[in-house]
Amino acid sequence: MTAATKYAERSIPRISLADFSNRIDEVTTQIVHAAETDGFFSLTDTGISIDEIEAIFRTSESFFDLPDEVKATVPFTHKNVGWEKKSQIRPSTGFPDQKESYQLQFGANMADKWISPAHLPSFQSDAKAFMHKAQSLSEKLMLCFARGLGFPDDYFIKAHDISRPDCQSVLRLLHYFAVDRSAGPLSESFYRAGAHADWDLLTLLFQRPGQSGLEICPGREAVTSFGMGDTWTKIDFAPGDIVCNIGDLLMSWSDDRFKSTFHRVKAPSEEGDYFGPRYSIAFFNQPCTDCEIQGPKGKYPRVTGAEFTKAAMERNFAALKAKKEEMGREQQAVGASAQVGVVS
Repeated sequence: MTAATKYAERSIPRISLADFSNRIDEVTTQIVHAAETDGFFSLTDTGISIDEIEAIFRTSESFFDLPDEVKATVPFTHKNVGWEKKSQIRPSTGFPDQKESYQLQFGANMADKWISPAHLPSFQSDAKAFMHKAQSLSEKLMLCFARGLGFPDDYFIKAHDISRPDCQSVLRLLHYFAVDRSAGPLSESFYRAGAHADWDLLTLLFQRPGQSGLEICPGREAVTSFGMGDTWTKIDFAPGDIVCNIGDLLMSWSDDRFKSTFHRVKAPSEEGDYFGPRYSIAFFNQPCTDCEIQGPKGKYPRVTGAEFTKAAMERNFAALKAKKEEMGREQQAVGASAQVGVVS
């Protein structure tokens, strides 16, 4: 049975991008403050309409409604593209997330990874159109972050140039499976998405109203820290708002000034939780492989985009290995205790 979650009320900044070109300084101040304190904020007046968001959700659902054998024609690869189902294991839990996802990119990594038009005729064009909208919005935020850190306005935009074949930014379509509320308490191994921090620059998260579950747990002071607290805050949002969180890349690039916050999608288990199928869409701003990454104060060694991603993955796998070893020791201890009980 899952333990009761400890919650704390936190105010998540809500920032309007209306009249952006004339309000850049004001918006930059608000975004930088949110990045320095919460690591999370929501955006309104983004230029992406509620209808456009709902349209991409329908596109996403059309993919996930396909039989697994059809989705398996575009399998997930180490290049961070393709479809996976219950294969992502978080170091925080040691168990697979109860979801499926389809990861899309702009560049060469998508060769042979678009679902065939024979199954979904307009899927690729619809997805690409939305990806470009998400990129355009991301570039406004990149400009603000660049100014906040004293870099040229186009500094982060060049590092995430989607016209380049080595662009790594990802649109991830997500489908969390429904939970049978009548089946009783969930297993301790059931997580919709275990606690984690993103390792990109910035994540834009699109959600459907009424499909709750996203929670945050602030507190990291250094990007090299894997630890976290245990007091969570539920994230609510207005229809059409886009939730944003700082990733490990921007935390490192800012010399730990901006905070990459742990977050999760809670397994429904308490009154008020959403038990139905949950859909969300995340746009991860990930750097081109050869861009150079180092904060203005040089706190961390200079690395390339490829090196940063590789190190982040290795850190994640090391933490997962440690978690599995810990779980193994716990199982052995339980087994030994049971054996003693039988003997006595």
